[in-house]
Amino acid sequence: MDLATLIGIVLGMDLIVASIMIGGDLGAFINIPSIVVVFGGTTAATLVKFPLSDCIAALKIGGKIAFKNTADDPRSVYDIAIELAGIVRQKGLLGLESVQVENELMARGIRMCVDGMAAEVIKESISKEVDMTLKAEMQGESFWRGMGDMAPAFGMIGTLIGLVQMLANLSDPAAIGPAMAVAMLTTFYGAVLANLICIPLADKLEIKIDNTKNTRALIVESVMQIHASQNPMVLQELLGVYLPGGKPAEEEE
Repeated sequence: MDLATLIGIVLGMDLIVASIMIGGDLGAFINIPSIVVVFGGTTAATLVKFPLSDCIAALKIGGKIAFKNTADDPRSVYDIAIELAGIVRQKGLLGLESVQVENELMARGIRMCVDGMAAEVIKESISKEVDMTLKAEMQGESFWRGMGDMAPAFGMIGTLIGLVQMLANLSDPAAIGPAMAVAMLTTFYGAVLANLICIPLADKLEIKIDNTKNTRALIVESVMQIHASQNPMVLQELLGVYLPGGKPAEEEE
């Protein structure tokens, strides 16, 4: 689990609550109309902007990527590829029949190699899977970034509502306070929702997607070279460029 995401959100909320309680009453910052305008409005606009199926998928993908360490380590993929290449050099592709590979994409590619499929078919199949997965993950990023863009806007809408209500009731001092609370708190809720949750989640998704792009390219290249029965020593040089720093293991040590 990616504890940094959970710790960041919880710590951010705790700091905000603590700051409020030090300076006053927490209850003064709870306003139902403001919550309805910001959270309800942001949700409604998100449903308008994205298809419902994309919203549901984005929530799942966002949680999976942001709160879990799902990315494969390129070093482990590199090591497995070199090991499998050694087996192929000794026993041929059928020697991989009983080998267990944890990475699902790599395991699928290796099974296709063992089944004797053509290199072009294998590459097209696993590359298409990579593209579809990447597209879904990027939709998840767009979803959270879209919410981050809309939350402050609805905070401003709530502020305008509160100001209109305040100006309409200047003759009634008792009504000015609640209207001003709506005006201020909607901006507050919108800023918190956008800058503590939505935009940081979108940024984290972007970072993790970029990291997994390299690993998936490494997997595709590994499968193709294994299918070609590439020499393990040569494979080390070919795959080394995908590692952090662009160096094979031997050169980094």
